[in-house]
Amino acid sequence: MKYTINQITQGEDELILNYRELNEEVEQVLAFMGRENRRLLGWRDNEQVVLAPKEFLYMESVEGKTFGYTTQEVFRLNYTLQQLEVLLQRECFYRCSKAMIMNINKVAALRSLSSNRIDATMINGEHIMISRTYASDFRKRLRGE
Repeated sequence: MKYTINQITQGEDELILNYRELNEEVEQVLAFMGRENRRLLGWRDNEQVVLAPKEFLYMESVEGKTFGYTTQEVFRLNYTLQQLEVLLQRECFYRCSKAMIMNINKVAALRSLSSNRIDATMINGEHIMISRTYASDFRKRLRGE
């Protein structure tokens, strides 16, 4: 695929995608282009809020309820983790354990542990354990496989 990038000094920013055939690479670019418009509904106290997925560090299921964690706040989400996986499949989210989905773009550091697990340090200093069930697929995803 050929890329043309032009910086402009005035006018509105614009992305144009010309393609001959809708293949996987074109679908990835389309998903990236539409990413900014995707929103999730969450609850903070008794107030419903609209959030961009990229704001979340991770989402976790605790006792049948789903919570989304940002660097500053925790939101109650009315989605199951399975629903979130489908909604965010083209985003940079990864199922890292049975009860958690993490935002790969919010990972600051990774450390391999015994038993084929991975300790992911998030940008806020929090540690997330990637279980051995998901660790090998996570490594493949990081390599672009």
